[in-house]
Amino acid sequence: MLALGAACVAMPAAAVATAPVIRRLSPKLDRIIAPDAVIETIATGIRWAEGPVWVPGTGLLFSDPPANLMRRWTRAGGATAFLSPSGAGGTDPKLVREAGSNGLALGHDGALLIANSGGRSVDRFDLKTKQRRVLVDRYQGKRFNSPNDLHVARSGALYFTDPPYGLADGDTSSLKELPHNGVYRWMPGGEAVLLDGTLTRPNGIALSPDERRLYVSVSDEAAPVIRVYDLDAGGLPTGSRIWLDAKPLQVGGAPGLPDGMKIARDGTMFCSAPGGMMILTPEAEPLGLIANGGPIANCAFGEGGKTLFLTASDRVLRMPLRIAG
Repeated sequence: MLALGAACVAMPAAAVATAPVIRRLSPKLDRIIAPDAVIETIATGIRWAEGPVWVPGTGLLFSDPPANLMRRWTRAGGATAFLSPSGAGGTDPKLVREAGSNGLALGHDGALLIANSGGRSVDRFDLKTKQRRVLVDRYQGKRFNSPNDLHVARSGALYFTDPPYGLADGDTSSLKELPHNGVYRWMPGGEAVLLDGTLTRPNGIALSPDERRLYVSVSDEAAPVIRVYDLDAGGLPTGSRIWLDAKPLQVGGAPGLPDGMKIARDGTMFCSAPGGMMILTPEAEPLGLIANGGPIANCAFGEGGKTLFLTASDRVLRMPLRIAG
């Protein structure tokens, strides 16, 4: 476990988004991001940008959960509406806070996989036929809370998190059927397997490149951490520990919490944290921070793996990389 100091954060929680900057915390960052790299703002006017995924031939897709809208960005066309409703239609706003899609991923067959916050399920959306179907929506017969983020393993297994963020009353919601907020693994044709039901706010999720470790962000304001799970040959955890303690990063009111994350081919970690998007080594050594005055919820590699897209509250950012994402 590494507990980070607060020297790299300075923005108060109420800060308005400002011009994005790259704060270098180590000279090792230059291998990953060029010293003269420029961060572009490519989309604005979003209620809450989340769940980006790059789809070859389609562009960048990203969610706006409270607006129940999925958008697409391309160099030629900019940001346009792509799927509405992106989650569940006809929900009661007094009961469902975020009716739309959240985390997105690509299946091995090229289909879009959706953490459907409002629909309380994980869905498959065929990008060619536009047909959509629910893959899994229950654990032991009880409905999920509001699936948030997901990762596809090489085996085809889906790892996903299920906090209560989509429910208006969170843990006390009358819609909540499960006694826990879970981390799950699901194989096509099988049942959801609960990997951890002890986390207060499981959120972002990612596998290491060798798939021997599973990382899960816990977006708990009182105890913000990223946990790592050692996995056996069957993809199930054998133990876990805190990989990153983000509590010290909150000093000074830095915006955001551990949220979405992505891991590059060489193991470089891009993790949402108080202050923005942190870049760390697999050993949790801080290398840099991308900040724009507000929370940065998630990121995705795209354009041949040489671009990092960041969903930053009401906008989407784009930054070139030197490494393969």
